Amino acid sequence: MSLFRKKDLGTLLAQANDSEKGLKRTLGAGNLVALGIGAIIGAGLFVRTAAAAGQAAGPAVTLSFIVAAIGCAFAGLCYAEFAAMIPIAGSAYAYSYVTMGEMIAWVIGWALIMEYALGAATVSIAWSEYLNKLLGGSIPYEWCHSPFESYTDAAGVLHQGIMNAPALIILLALTLLLIKGTQESALVNAVIVFIKVAIVILFIALGWQFINEANHTPYMIPAGTPPVVDSVGKELANYDGFFKHGWGGILGGAAIVFFAFIGFDAVSTAAQEAKNPKRDMPIGILGSLVVCTILYILFGHVLTGVANWSEFVDPEKGREASVAYAISTYMTGYGWLATAVTVAILAGFSSVILVMLMGQSRIFYTMSHDGLIPKAFGDLHPKFKTPYKANWILFVFVGLFAALVPGHVAGDLTSFGTLFAFVLVSIGVLILRKRSPEMERPFKTPLVPLVPILGAVICLGMIVAIDVRTLQFALGWMILGLLVYFGYSRKRSRLEQPGEILPKASDFN
Repeated sequence: MSLFRKKDLGTLLAQANDSEKGLKRTLGAGNLVALGIGAIIGAGLFVRTAAAAGQAAGPAVTLSFIVAAIGCAFAGLCYAEFAAMIPIAGSAYAYSYVTMGEMIAWVIGWALIMEYALGAATVSIAWSEYLNKLLGGSIPYEWCHSPFESYTDAAGVLHQGIMNAPALIILLALTLLLIKGTQESALVNAVIVFIKVAIVILFIALGWQFINEANHTPYMIPAGTPPVVDSVGKELANYDGFFKHGWGGILGGAAIVFFAFIGFDAVSTAAQEAKNPKRDMPIGILGSLVVCTILYILFGHVLTGVANWSEFVDPEKGREASVAYAISTYMTGYGWLATAVTVAILAGFSSVILVMLMGQSRIFYTMSHDGLIPKAFGDLHPKFKTPYKANWILFVFVGLFAALVPGHVAGDLTSFGTLFAFVLVSIGVLILRKRSPEMERPFKTPLVPLVPILGAVICLGMIVAIDVRTLQFALGWMILGLLVYFGYSRKRSRLEQPGEILPKASDFN
């Protein structure tokens, strides 16, 4: 059979409507917006803002957020059309199966493992680091680092990592929560989202009175700004390139802060658990994008007003410590807020891990029902109606990575998987509009074909901008995926079974 054989839309609708055997529909629009915010606002807000300001955009990082949000909105509008029309778990994988065929669907499903599974592992490692900071470094080095990491202290004693226990513990706790139920997970996520958004708003409100307007002048990094070097002459930043100053710097900053928006697509993986997906999915996807964009712009305005953008060139100020530095240096009397920001970052990490684990398990669930991966990934808990075996298998895979592998290894692989999904979903809207123009679309992407084309082109451009080493690793991962597909999945696909009788779209007209 053809490598590009397509799954009939009726088959997807049959799975979505099978409420007796399928996932429980328990999520409303508010839950979905909270899921989106939970996935989007992580440490990216606190880290990427200062990095983009110090390296490219200056105070105009607020405009960089707007540009990045527009790029995300193109993909988000395409996701919203698919999620409302095909309300089934699986996200970009499911959409690709019905528009571009099985092999493309498999490739995107395999790529999404980099976004969700490896992303969850990487974030859990960062969660461990921030917990140790909050506890004053009281966790022994051996038990919060991988066995491939070591350091020699001032007394000359070598400390060798054993395993990252805190990362494993948070993964286990969130896995148990996901197995207990989607509604319970959504409730916990909503509480976490409330905490971290409250702290972000608190920083904006309290920091506003400490804004020094001189820090916003000039608003963009001027041409001719000299390079910044450290005390030993090492260059920290160079502003000669087109994307390093002026309007070009705003675009360069957008490429940096774009990754602070990653996560809204995870909302689409919960489509089969939405009470009214035709109405609620577009609200969840686009609503979370709008809320986060507003918070990001205000946050960037306050941060670059309290401290001058040039101070964030220093790695110690422009990375994890940027907000704490601004508070402790310029916001007299609000030292406690720096601790609250660390709590917000921890909360942000927790909700990101939760949504990533949930999204990956739902993609596995759908791929299992298509026969492309073992049946165990699609088994639901008899009481909780959650894909508990997929959750446990995912915990083992992600847990091993988080406990034993240094966090920097994953690098930009999460971003590659996300951008790749954005490209295919944007193209998928164009294909299905041409192939099935008569299909009911509760939400329609506006300005077709312009919006999908812009979504695909912008995201493809960002893929090209990813460093070569990451792209090489991603290529290796994709080759491995194709070997698995041709060696195992293709012959076990439900579309390969000659006796399989699948429903057609006409059955639902």
